[in-house]
Amino acid sequence: MRFGVFGWGIVAPKSPDIGAFTTNLASSETWLSPFNGFGPDNFLVGTPRFQFEDYREWIDARFAPRQFQTLKEKMDLPTLYAIGAFIQSLRQNPEIESELKALGSQAHVYLGTGLGSLDTIYSASVKLYEAQRRWDRFWSEPERNSELRAHLARPSADADPDVPPHPGSVIAAERDAAEQSWNRYWMERSPELQRYLADLARIDGLSIEGDIAAGKLNAIREKEKRRAKLQEEWQTPEPPWRVSANVIWNIHNTPAAQISILGKIKGLAFAPVAACSTFGVALKLAMRAIEHGDAKLVVVGATDPPPHPLTVGSFYSARVLSADRTVSVPLTRLQGTHVAGGAVVWILGDLEYCQAKGFRPLGMEPLSVGVSSDAHHIITPSAEGPWTAMQQALSEAGATPDAMGTWDLHATATPGDYSEVVGFRSIFPGDVFVTARKGTFGHGMSAGGGWELTAQYLGYEAGQLFPTPLSARELNPSIADLHDHIVYDTPCSFPSGLGGKLSMGIGGINACVISRPWPVPSAP
Repeated sequence: MRFGVFGWGIVAPKSPDIGAFTTNLASSETWLSPFNGFGPDNFLVGTPRFQFEDYREWIDARFAPRQFQTLKEKMDLPTLYAIGAFIQSLRQNPEIESELKALGSQAHVYLGTGLGSLDTIYSASVKLYEAQRRWDRFWSEPERNSELRAHLARPSADADPDVPPHPGSVIAAERDAAEQSWNRYWMERSPELQRYLADLARIDGLSIEGDIAAGKLNAIREKEKRRAKLQEEWQTPEPPWRVSANVIWNIHNTPAAQISILGKIKGLAFAPVAACSTFGVALKLAMRAIEHGDAKLVVVGATDPPPHPLTVGSFYSARVLSADRTVSVPLTRLQGTHVAGGAVVWILGDLEYCQAKGFRPLGMEPLSVGVSSDAHHIITPSAEGPWTAMQQALSEAGATPDAMGTWDLHATATPGDYSEVVGFRSIFPGDVFVTARKGTFGHGMSAGGGWELTAQYLGYEAGQLFPTPLSARELNPSIADLHDHIVYDTPCSFPSGLGGKLSMGIGGINACVISRPWPVPSAP
């Protein structure tokens, strides 16, 4: 069984689409920029260039006018990035859109995310926290809490020892926590709140009457009207349980689900999640589905949110993030990586089937994907895990190490770069040209591996290995002693032989992709 890539799309730092991505790869300049997500800070990140408005025309041509606005209002950026990349992927072979629809259950979507919709969860959590504090304070005020009034009327000698200390009785540094404990304690004991909740339960207990479709809408309207009246009577703040529904509209499988909806793709759609190896794992599963006859076309991809204070802060605390305001280039000072966001989408197909339909393959031919787990450590790679994935990929491709022409490293600009090159050289000879690109666009948790693989494929189409920000004088001496065929800040001719790409994900999940140039008759 042979496979081909018949469409691709990119959202990345400095690159709103696959065309800009291709153009930018020709430069050795970094695509990173200052973060300043904590106010002034010392971090560089890869912030995607993206305007969802660019895809309005495509969506408006296929759906009711409200569809675009609904997506914009309800979907977080990872889903919007994925939608944009998917629409781009339909352009290289325009008839492939109708083929995805016509295939029914034989067209699939495997599109994962590394970090999910962080900003939606973060924003909803902050609003919930603030709403809960207002709620506790409201129901713990004496005029709305007869039990508290009775407590305050008792002599201090009769005070209940289980009652938290009054906020006014503690030192200033402990006052905020004391206020929260005090308000929560008395809110839970408010008889007035119990009466309010009983009234609310009766409202929410209204059932649908008559025709279900019409009755459902009538019940919703009537409940909302009565809730508003109840809230007006009590003058309550917004209840804390009125959390945005966008929390559940933006779970990890949402990008895959939205692509299935927009593309009218009726086969399996789900989100593989394998951290930095997500794209490779999705590609592996797609190849297996096509090989087993379950699918003819599979949309594969990965999408990540833009850099967020939660991500940047946690990566820094994990001691894998650079924070000195300068670009940390892989294979150099090994100070850490840079957080980045965006998406990558490919359309993988059964080569024979797709060429019979007149579709043109892109880039290189994916031969195999080796996958493994370290079973070792949550973040520090083992030697055996990546080695196993590389050997498996070679075996499934029917290839030997000396057939390799170029290799893209995972290379996160941490001490793991040295270990990775040691593992690479335990298998492959010294004349393989090596690339390491996270100094270019940073580390997309799930999309980064797809960006790097797409860069390799685009390089083959252009007949060159695109430059990296690494200069020869910066190469770490310990790594230079291991391997010297490295692509620096000038391009070089694309070597003959196979291409390889290793990704090593958090949790010790590895994915190794082996690809080969198209034979001349099938060349793009």
